[in-house]
Amino acid sequence: MDLLLLSRIQFAVTIAFHYIYPPLSIGLGILLVIMEAIYLKTRDPKYLAMTKFWAKVFGLTFAIGVATGIVMEFEFGTNWATYSRYVGDVFGSALAAEGIFAFFLESGFLALVLFGWDKVKPAVHMFATAMVCLGAHFSSIWIVVAGSWMQTPAGYHIVGEGMDARAEITDFWAMVFNPSSMDRLSHVVMGCWQSGAFLVLSISAYYLLKKRHLEFARASMKIGLVLAVVSSLGQLVTGHSSAQIAAQYQPAKLAAIEGHYETTPAALYLLGWVDAKSETTHGLKVPGLLSWLVHGDAEKPVTGLKEFAPQDRPPVNVVFQSYHLMVAIGMLLIALSLAGAFLWWRGTLFTNAVILKLFVLSVLGPQIANQAGWMTAEVGRQPWIVYGLMRTSEGLSKTVTANMVLGSLIAFTLIYLLLFVLFIYLLDRKIKIGPVEGKMATGGHMA
Repeated sequence: MDLLLLSRIQFAVTIAFHYIYPPLSIGLGILLVIMEAIYLKTRDPKYLAMTKFWAKVFGLTFAIGVATGIVMEFEFGTNWATYSRYVGDVFGSALAAEGIFAFFLESGFLALVLFGWDKVKPAVHMFATAMVCLGAHFSSIWIVVAGSWMQTPAGYHIVGEGMDARAEITDFWAMVFNPSSMDRLSHVVMGCWQSGAFLVLSISAYYLLKKRHLEFARASMKIGLVLAVVSSLGQLVTGHSSAQIAAQYQPAKLAAIEGHYETTPAALYLLGWVDAKSETTHGLKVPGLLSWLVHGDAEKPVTGLKEFAPQDRPPVNVVFQSYHLMVAIGMLLIALSLAGAFLWWRGTLFTNAVILKLFVLSVLGPQIANQAGWMTAEVGRQPWIVYGLMRTSEGLSKTVTANMVLGSLIAFTLIYLLLFVLFIYLLDRKIKIGPVEGKMATGGHMA
């Protein structure tokens, strides 16, 4: 295996594992705000118990997320030093903003959220919870801005030549609001909200099936289900908008998403397989639907992959399969959340064993869809590390060898597996212990 492939695999493993946790934190953050606000309004102790329980889960995901995210920062300097030197002024500004405006805000107030119940008044604690939620969302904003700039660079110019060339910001806000950043941000946030919502639904459904903490589980499920419906339907809108941006600025990625080779009116595949050697795609499709979604006209052509040299095309079948996996799961989550809402309206949600068992398993859906969506976006950008400016092969460090990367890849993978086992163990313990209900739940909160 060569240095480029190993470096890409290492970064993919690192970010894929890390990306399990921030979406959970962001989704749980908005739910904590809702739950605590309901408690302040109603003074119903079950909502206090609810907020305390989910705050502990939030703290766990935040801690593992921080531990796994630090490694990526170092990889920019070890594996991708040439890239970092080239775009450091641009990419570094977004990462610095994430640290200053997001991480410190979130981590600074988190201690108050977790341990301040008996130290501050309820309104102050509510403010701390809102700041934690805001910090988590700010973190997503700056990370998505940095990633989006790599997809659709704007607000910069190139100074120097050859090995000394680098990108410098000429317009900070043009960089922030680059053509894809807001569409990608809305899509990412909806995925994060789904992650938090379906985690709440999963654990609540588990309690209902086990006949434990029934009042807590019913109330948690109602709140989680509302967010699940909103975020799942929101993915349809934001995903459509993101595809239109790709059609305009990254036509090769859009063509790879649907295995579209000829510049003709394009079908939308429900499922299929791409034969890159023969440049054909086989599967179940709806003729003209991609053209209609992108252009509003089923007869209008969509740029095909044959318009690009073979070396300028992304790995087509990987992008095709990851995208369609994401869409399939997204549609299933919409169906599941709407079915849950219907049964809630009918008054049978909390006693329907089939839907409850599906909700227990549903926690995996947003995680798999988020990973597949990330793979679609990042692999679909290949062979560019910064679209149209720098190829991935050009961004590698000059002094790192393949053996070095392989050794660290094996070590990181083992460490990440241990961290994942620890996360599952601690989460399982918290679930088994459950929320503190009754009079104990109201203790330790200043009047």
